[in-house]
Amino acid sequence: MYKAIRESHAEKGYPIETACELLHAARSAYHKWASGKLSRRAEENERLADTIEKIHEESPDKGYRRLNDDLRHDHGIHVNDKRVLRICRARDIKSTIKYSNHGCTRRAKNPQYIAENLLNRQFHADKP
Repeated sequence: MYKAIRESHAEKGYPIETACELLHAARSAYHKWASGKLSRRAEENERLADTIEKIHEESPDKGYRRLNDDLRHDHGIHVNDKRVLRICRARDIKSTIKYSNHGCTRRAKNPQYIAENLLNRQFHADKP
């Protein structure tokens, strides 16, 4: 959305205020984005993501919980599991170990025998 505002201002000369109003964006948010500076939290997330990627390259079988355990134990970084999960999803970091789904029921593709629905037949026979 902010790129569209920048392009309309640069190419067509539309005022930034008008473009922000039409796209329901705050002018202050646009100007903050246009400055190119990241917030302190965003910079911290980038450093954390780089560390998580490094740990994941060493042992790709670890999921986000075990990655967070390594962050705490080996690097002294204490963050929430949900934050690590969010960063892993953003960077597409996934565990390589996948377990097969062992459900309690099996569904046959072509069942050998299908029983006749006697209740349905009885119900329709009783109707006048």
